[in-house]
Amino acid sequence: MKLLDVNNLNLSFKTKFGNNQVLKDISFSLNKSETLGIVGESGSGKSLTVLSIIKLLPKNAIINDGRVIYHNENKLDILSLSDKELLDIRGEKISIVFQEPTTSLNPSLKCGNQVLEVLKNHSDISIKEAKNKVIKLFNEVKLPKPERIFDSYPHEISGGQRQRVMIAMAIALKPSVLIADEPTTALDVTVQKTILELLKDIQKKYQMSIIFISHDLGVISQIADRVLVMYRGEIVEQGDTYKVLKNPQHQYTKGLLNCRPELNPNKKRLPVLSDFLELESSDKNQCIKEKKELQKYENEILKVTHLNKTFFSKRNFFGKPKQKHDAVKDLSFSVFTGETLGLVGESGCGKTTLGRMIMQLIDKSSGKIEYKGKSLNKLSSKDLKQFRKNVQIIFQDPYSSLNPKLTIGDALTETLFVHGILKSGKQRKERAIKMLRKVKLDEECFNKYPHEFSGGQRQRIVIARALMLEPEFIICDESVSALDVSVQAEILNLLNDLKYEFQLTYIFISHDLSVVKYMSDRIMVMKSGELIEINKADEIYSSPASVYTKNLIKSVPVIN
Repeated sequence: MKLLDVNNLNLSFKTKFGNNQVLKDISFSLNKSETLGIVGESGSGKSLTVLSIIKLLPKNAIINDGRVIYHNENKLDILSLSDKELLDIRGEKISIVFQEPTTSLNPSLKCGNQVLEVLKNHSDISIKEAKNKVIKLFNEVKLPKPERIFDSYPHEISGGQRQRVMIAMAIALKPSVLIADEPTTALDVTVQKTILELLKDIQKKYQMSIIFISHDLGVISQIADRVLVMYRGEIVEQGDTYKVLKNPQHQYTKGLLNCRPELNPNKKRLPVLSDFLELESSDKNQCIKEKKELQKYENEILKVTHLNKTFFSKRNFFGKPKQKHDAVKDLSFSVFTGETLGLVGESGCGKTTLGRMIMQLIDKSSGKIEYKGKSLNKLSSKDLKQFRKNVQIIFQDPYSSLNPKLTIGDALTETLFVHGILKSGKQRKERAIKMLRKVKLDEECFNKYPHEFSGGQRQRIVIARALMLEPEFIICDESVSALDVSVQAEILNLLNDLKYEFQLTYIFISHDLSVVKYMSDRIMVMKSGELIEINKADEIYSSPASVYTKNLIKSVPVIN
């Protein structure tokens, strides 16, 4: 039974250069109690398609043509409704869970009050009744200690818990259609698995239909009955999920499938989308050449011994700590010159804290960090400046780690100026342009600003910035976690190429185990600040020593 029909939807953006069409003849249907997956890269039109369904669009968006029919007692064309009439559709009939709960939730309001607000606006119930209903909803989405979370602000709970709050808000009015726009993209594999299971349980309980958007075909295969594949504002393929993923017809779908790193010993270079969308077969054969053979790593470059880090969150009137959190506990390991050490674990396990202590961005509580035999806490300010030239970090979010007021050229050459490298501005510009070319960006990028680039391009820029000082050691902190699988494949290939070209050593931090396995020579698993196990990458996956590692591996979405 059909619940929603989208017919010949065309959407344009009004710009100073004229109208730019971004959606072209989008047509599909959604049945009752069905999960429809929409997959594609950033910019393919996935989010705009679902936002058009509830007319939640930017002011410069123009719907040129098309109809969105909601099948209730009468066939209702949503696109013809006024703003006032849409209030009865949004939340009550069709609801949405956005990708990033941090930006979707109001930071100045407690979580419970934000869900309570939805109930008060759409129904005539008392505050006490609404609060009881919110607590019940928090229980339904399996939030621990729902009364505590009701009175917590968004920043006081984890990413997975914030996503559950958003889901509770979305299902508060029991809508018949739930739109989930990349709800698990930045979550750990274990949290992602529980969110997917939660959505399935809610769907079964309320007989709800779901439109699930993702760039990960592994996730889509776990939850969707049917799938649409979008590319440059068009649907290039659609059908039964199993049939589309088992036997894809379009080259773009084949490319998306092949760009994903797999949990097998295959060390081939990752294919990228251009290999499948270009006609030249010679290019494709070249792109999947073998990665260079792994070397034997013997020279110790970094040694961490009994490292601890404690954070104090609350203090009493006299300044004495009342609450503390042990982020890193008695951690010891070594990194060898030329290797890639993968660091994996759930959010809150201490991965990022460890990376920042190594970089001397935050102080350790106790323990020892040695780089090339020298203890970092004994370095003079001059030696520390040299250390930071040799050891660089690539942060998770390139947008927030680039100054929006600086051009890319200024951001790159600034590092050379600070360290007194090269004498003239002309020489610094030449090196910056050389590095931009190394990461496959044009010279024209030099004078552009960060907002003028895509996520993948910004990630290339921060990699170029890290390389400007010709470092020996780079910490990659979740540097591909929020990227499309196709862009991710390009960045991973680039990091491997640069490793061999510049003889780099990496610590590669990620919650995506398939990516960590592909990149790493050895893998270190952390849980609650402690080292669980460390071993060669293949051995970690073939015979994990701990139950925790086994559960992490089982949680990785695999295309069935």
